[in-house]
Amino acid sequence: MANVLLIGIGPTALSALDSLATKLNVLGLVRDTNTEPNASDMVVIRAHELDIPIFSDISPAAIAALVSDLKPDGVIVSSYNRILKPELLAQCPFVNVHYAPLPKYRGRANVNWALINDEPWAGITIHEMVPDLDAGNILFQQLIPIRDHDTVADLYEKLNALQREHLADTIIRFLNGHQGIPQRREEATYGCSRVPTDGEIEWTLSTRKIDCLVRALVAPFPGAYTYFQGKRLLIWKAKPVENPSHYAGRIPGRVVAASKSEGYIDVLTGDGILRIFEVQLDDGDKTAAAEVIKSVRSTLGLRVSDLLDRVYALEQQIAKLNGIYNN
Repeated sequence: MANVLLIGIGPTALSALDSLATKLNVLGLVRDTNTEPNASDMVVIRAHELDIPIFSDISPAAIAALVSDLKPDGVIVSSYNRILKPELLAQCPFVNVHYAPLPKYRGRANVNWALINDEPWAGITIHEMVPDLDAGNILFQQLIPIRDHDTVADLYEKLNALQREHLADTIIRFLNGHQGIPQRREEATYGCSRVPTDGEIEWTLSTRKIDCLVRALVAPFPGAYTYFQGKRLLIWKAKPVENPSHYAGRIPGRVVAASKSEGYIDVLTGDGILRIFEVQLDDGDKTAAAEVIKSVRSTLGLRVSDLLDRVYALEQQIAKLNGIYNN
């Protein structure tokens, strides 16, 4: 039985660990245990159940030292956000699990980007690691269709299931000499990193584009957001309204209907209507949209007039404070 080391700091690590532990000897798990309490980290709990050591230093230098010490037959990477140097990759075989149909979507946030870009497919690729980004030979690949209502959480669940089923067998074939299929470099595309502020909704966009953004950023991701009465409003659940009324007078972001009984509000987009069911203000809990937004005179998003009103209010407060101080 081959000895392997697993590096997994993200949401794909649990299914990777489950798969590898069935047919390989997992020498250890590299995972940052400081970002989430161990009592609620299912990956840590599973590693303890399997009596697999956990190494919490996820720096490339610590991993290099660990590989030198443990001398694994192979290292499997499933969710890691650092660059491993060529000299480390030369020490033993390295394999990466990438949730995209390589050579398409090399880089970061691939499942999110697939939804945002309204792609018909997502995918899992298991490939040999080489010094170039996500460029090694493909050892296993399978695509899954993206349905109109799929969220990023749905896609991760499906892709994790594929990893759980196929990762161990793929690693065994690779360690036994399977070289895989070279990627076509000329077909490569890339996804850049995403930060929470990338999730702001532009209401002038099409309903479809906004819906894709919302579905791409549901938990465990930061959420698509807009603004309501100067506060950031996260949108967790929404869907396009089919056959919406035609608004010849259209203000994107304007609320045009609200249902207290069903909890939703309808908001104009650049070309249609988005029905919003669940929202969350920065200082509140998740709740029905109609519990937060109750007027069809409301407009979501920040407009210049909103910003000027807030600046004026702040100027008035400063003037009042200056008057108190000077007196």
